[in-house]
Amino acid sequence: MDKIQSIKQRFEIIGNDTQLNRAIGKAIRVSSTDISVLVTGESGVGKESIPRIIHQLSLRKHGKFIAVNCGAIPEGTIDSELFGHEKGAFTGADKKAIGRLSEADGGTVFLDEIGDMPLDMQVKLLRVLQERVITPVGANISSSVDIRILSATHRDLDEEIREGRFRSDLFFRLNVVPLHVPPLRERIDEVPEFIDLFGREYAREDHPALRFDKDLLKLFEDYDWPGNIRELSNMVHRLSVLYPGELINLARVDTGMLPSGMVELIDPELLSSSELNQDATAEVNEVEDIIMQAQGYAQFRDQGKGLKEMLSDIEEDIIEKALEDVNGNVSRCAKLLSMQRTTLIERIKKYGLNDG
Repeated sequence: MDKIQSIKQRFEIIGNDTQLNRAIGKAIRVSSTDISVLVTGESGVGKESIPRIIHQLSLRKHGKFIAVNCGAIPEGTIDSELFGHEKGAFTGADKKAIGRLSEADGGTVFLDEIGDMPLDMQVKLLRVLQERVITPVGANISSSVDIRILSATHRDLDEEIREGRFRSDLFFRLNVVPLHVPPLRERIDEVPEFIDLFGREYAREDHPALRFDKDLLKLFEDYDWPGNIRELSNMVHRLSVLYPGELINLARVDTGMLPSGMVELIDPELLSSSELNQDATAEVNEVEDIIMQAQGYAQFRDQGKGLKEMLSDIEEDIIEKALEDVNGNVSRCAKLLSMQRTTLIERIKKYGLNDG
């Protein structure tokens, strides 16, 4: 277990989930061999960390680690991308190119999203695994290559085989040692640790990491994170940019910045309160700007009113004038003042502007 904890610290892997620890433990044990490993797990769980651990602990660690996303290579170019090509092999091939497999000679190739590889490429990859030779596009001669192939997928390859989209013989070659990385929803108690890690990673140089209050943190823990760690990382990055160094709560956060599935978990009354607070904050900020520009601090201080009372007076005057400009049309007035209609109605009632 000490070895596993040491590896997690080295590769900045968070949590103490049993499935994750088991996968890392197996990765450590197989690293000294050239056995094929297939890592499974949903998109965004961090599957790529397992092949990197295996490579860094192996005898190939001084060789290259080449990662190829099979699902991101345009159809029709994966052959050339993996195996290389000869000059003139196809239109646009004005010079010879070395493929990613040859580039990794002496090292490790990580084929991410192997389940997205076209069937014709699966046949060629199978030959590489069986014979350790490659044939570039347009070449008549094959050459040997010394590589270890690790792979990963978010797909159910048993189902892909049944549907005829993946070769069973290739699956058996790749899946000698299967490792599984669990989704974030099965490691939900680790969400605060990830928030802390990503908060520090995305903090601006002149600000500390943002912090969550307990209610917002609870909301993040209740959400099931279909995009897993990648989705959580993106969310913390977004909030770090919008609220740098702040202690944020639901009233402070624009719910439009949250996933719809997370917003659905918020209590309707709390959500309404949050939206009203956001409107009020925006309005107060706007009025404060007007005060500072039109009157200056000294002038409104000398009138003997507190800031809250002064802001109310100014807000009442602005709403009254805006209503006059639109002949009392509340919807047009709300649009003019960039307010929600319901919020404006509350203000009109508050100041008695609908009397007479």
